[in-house]
Amino acid sequence: MAKAKKKIVIFFPCVGRRVVLLEMFRRACARLGCRSILVGADVTEQSAALQCCDRKYVAKPVTHRQYRKEILDIIRREKVDIVVPTVDLDLPIWAALREPLTKMDCTALISSPEAVRICQDKRRMYRFLQEHGFDTPATMSAAQARKLKRYTFPYFLKPWDGYASRGSYIARTPDELKFFSRHVPNCIVQEYIEGVEHTVDVLVDFAGRVRCVVPRRRLQVRSGEVSKGITVKHPEIMERSKELIETLGAGPGVITIQCFLTEKNEIKFIEINPRFGGGVPLAIQAGADFSRWLLQLWLGKKPRITFDGWRDQLLMLRYDDAVWVQK
Repeated sequence: MAKAKKKIVIFFPCVGRRVVLLEMFRRACARLGCRSILVGADVTEQSAALQCCDRKYVAKPVTHRQYRKEILDIIRREKVDIVVPTVDLDLPIWAALREPLTKMDCTALISSPEAVRICQDKRRMYRFLQEHGFDTPATMSAAQARKLKRYTFPYFLKPWDGYASRGSYIARTPDELKFFSRHVPNCIVQEYIEGVEHTVDVLVDFAGRVRCVVPRRRLQVRSGEVSKGITVKHPEIMERSKELIETLGAGPGVITIQCFLTEKNEIKFIEINPRFGGGVPLAIQAGADFSRWLLQLWLGKKPRITFDGWRDQLLMLRYDDAVWVQK
């Protein structure tokens, strides 16, 4: 890690709508006495967060064969210090680039390729959770579900490689199960869990140690992203989340876990996203200053991080804002 820096260049690929996350990194740099240069890329110039970056790039889609070359060119041109991935689509690319980026004196907040593969394949995630003793909804293939002799409705159907709740359905009858299981691409069928959904933000340092865990109860979700949430100091969720991330070996950066807390106080883990979640500004505002702590760690400093040193019961009510661009 760098020992002294007057300027930190941070790259946000697929920056989208992450305006608040950008501002939190900008503010963190200022508090550390460093000048920030925030570099953003997106597939369109009409991206709100892209307008808030110091340097802007309209990039090819993640699926384009030239995407990898293009982002590496941006990193070289801008002399990027840190990469902050923000969406699921390009995580495998960044995971594969971890070592090449190190040789370019650039650090990506990304987990290993194997950890990313497990997180992005819900079949692998189910096996991983089961094998390591973490409670999770029973999961089967669509073909297995259609062959069941006895049903326990409802079931939750979704693509094993899906994200942001896209292509997810609830089947409450045999006909619905048959229909959705044939029409959802790469379909898996899960036991439906009744309970309170939580998102858990987990800070992992550059040595792979979990340093802070913040559960957030999801009160309202829009397009797969929390719009209303509240921080909850639940010791068991915090401890089990720490154990889960350490077992997976994810990090560095902020890792986002989804889980349900049932009426019987069972913690049912659903999935892991090895990146900053959309609702992470709530955890940061509550005092878990992930952006500043990660920059301090990267600079070789020793920030004062406490595992539960953040405010309980802080409510976030998100709303739409606007960015004005004169054409």
